[in-house]
Amino acid sequence: MDAGAFRASVKELGGPDNPEQLTKTIETVLENLGKRLQGGEPHDLAAQLPEEFKPAVTAQADAQPINDDVDEFLRRVADQLGTNPEQVRPHVSAVLGTVSRAISQGELNDLRQQLPAGFGPLFD
Repeated sequence: MDAGAFRASVKELGGPDNPEQLTKTIETVLENLGKRLQGGEPHDLAAQLPEEFKPAVTAQADAQPINDDVDEFLRRVADQLGTNPEQVRPHVSAVLGTVSRAISQGELNDLRQQLPAGFGPLFD
C-alpha cells in the first residue's frame, strides 16, 4: 500500500477529512504506536508501511517502551492533536484499521501480541 492509498483508507474508515489533519493524525498515531512496541517490532512494522510513514513508527525505537493501556494511549494521542480521547478514538481506529490492511497477517499478529487486549477493537 502506498502513502496515497494509506491516507485514502484512513479517511474511508473515519479519519479526518482535512488533508493536513489527516497526515498529522496518521503520524501521531504511528509515533505513539512505535513508542509502545518492544524490541525490533517498530522496525518490523515500519518495513511494511509506506516509506513516508516509516520515520514516525521508528522515531523512538531505541527508547524504553511505554507500557500504557488503551485509555492512556488515547489520552496521549488526543493531547498531541489538541482534542479529547473520545473524539480521537475513531481517528485512531481508522489509522490502526488501515495498518491492519497494509501489513501481513503475521506482522499483525506480532503487533497485537505486544498490545493489551483493549487495543483489539481499534484494529477492526
